[in-house]
Amino acid sequence: MKIICIGRNYANHIAELQNERPDEPVIFLKPDSAVLPDKAPFVIPDFSSDIHHEIEVIVKINKLGKYIDPKFAHKYYDEIGLGIDFTARDVQNKLKEKGLPWEKAKAFDGSAIIGDFLPKNEFSSTENITFELTNNGQTVQKGNTANMLWKIDEIIAYVSQFFTLKKGDIIFTGTPEGVAKVSPNDVLEAFIENKKVLRLQIK
Repeated sequence: MKIICIGRNYANHIAELQNERPDEPVIFLKPDSAVLPDKAPFVIPDFSSDIHHEIEVIVKINKLGKYIDPKFAHKYYDEIGLGIDFTARDVQNKLKEKGLPWEKAKAFDGSAIIGDFLPKNEFSSTENITFELTNNGQTVQKGNTANMLWKIDEIIAYVSQFFTLKKGDIIFTGTPEGVAKVSPNDVLEAFIENKKVLRLQIK
């Protein structure tokens, strides 16, 4: 199982971090060791003092695929959920300044939080899904897949040009604006179409 992540997929998030808008999807990977065990708290790592939450719609691949045509991409997933891509922003900024890869800031142990999945057929359209993240009961991120620069099916087709997709792989599709630092004792909860699919304690 591999985790494929898409960066800079919401215009407002690109603006808030003052990044350049890409001409094609930005891809990075997380190893399976990045997945936080179910029900475990997220422990802020010693190497960072600025861990940011990034809530994202995620999809689980259900069969083998390579060079997938966009019109057939919808056949390669039947579950949709939410995940958190934790980012060591201070580490990432230093790496970006030097033109180095982001893995230390994005792919560390426990940096991928995977919530509950819902059947895709529960959604009227994958291109109009609302979702939000709360921190201690206050909404901190709110998004809609309608605002993605690249939609879910486009992402699957694009990614499959470079990586063979396998059953169980998970794709993080990008985060909307509102990313911010987490602190010990924070409680994060994520909702997709008002259904809670994730709860996480920060330590």
